[in-house]
Amino acid sequence: MNKNRNYKLTDTELATFHKNGYIGPFILYTETEIKEIYKEVRAQLFNRDYAPYDTAIDSAIANYDRHLDIDLLSYHICRNEIVDRLQGILGDNILCWRSEFIPKRPGSEGTDWHQADTFAHASGKPQLVWPNNDEQGGCINVWTAFTDATEETACMVFIPGTQDEVYYDESKGLNFNPEKNNAIIKGSVPRGFNGYDYRELQVDPNWTPDESKAVSMIMKAGEFIIFRSKLLHASKPNLSKTQTRLGYVCRYVPGNVKIYPDTEYVEEFGGAFSLAKYCAVEVKGKNLAASNVIKTKNNRGTPFEKVDK
Repeated sequence: MNKNRNYKLTDTELATFHKNGYIGPFILYTETEIKEIYKEVRAQLFNRDYAPYDTAIDSAIANYDRHLDIDLLSYHICRNEIVDRLQGILGDNILCWRSEFIPKRPGSEGTDWHQADTFAHASGKPQLVWPNNDEQGGCINVWTAFTDATEETACMVFIPGTQDEVYYDESKGLNFNPEKNNAIIKGSVPRGFNGYDYRELQVDPNWTPDESKAVSMIMKAGEFIIFRSKLLHASKPNLSKTQTRLGYVCRYVPGNVKIYPDTEYVEEFGGAFSLAKYCAVEVKGKNLAASNVIKTKNNRGTPFEKVDK
């Protein structure tokens, strides 16, 4: 990483982002670098001595927020290549509020079409609250490919320009039932949402996404893409027999957004965790919401390298 280089989005790139709801992919790591990072991080994922949440290692939420205890990921969320580009979208005060690994193993189903504003869809309680009900809402996702993501190996798919329309009502809540909800054929594709059926949240029960407008996000390992959480997005099934697709998504908000307001305990995706060891991270500027818990070091005592220029 060249800390002296500025990676800010150009006016043209910003216009594209605001129109389509996403921009990229951009190169973050070389092929050699991402292979080494993947190898090191994968080994550390099984060590939960400093992990923020005490939960079963095979649960979906076990993949949450490992930037709080794995140094390479603490470094990743603060990369200039990411934060500089976010500045034009989120402003000068930026927080990383969550990260998670999203694996797609050989033969696994695709992910449901979805969009997220408050992230209350699974837990039943808003996890993000913007000031004065700001219309922007949601968060900005930075999705990094730790492995190649192709049409065969469960690449993401977007429907451009859908970020300003509300297709799902997260306040309805979802019913967790893996036996019933996983691998349902939807539009000729087997899809699920880690034990949920995201269609339960549809504002219009008869609506279906127009997949003829969908764009496949084919990415090389080491590349990242930036998109709004409110953009309609999904993933294809993993049709390969031997290749696991691994994505690492980091979620960012401006410093004035309240994170997990009035919440001490979260239940979702068939698991639960206490927020006692949780914190948001200032990756640029400062936190402006007094209720947010902020730390300058990860759980191992390694400082987060905030971008200050």
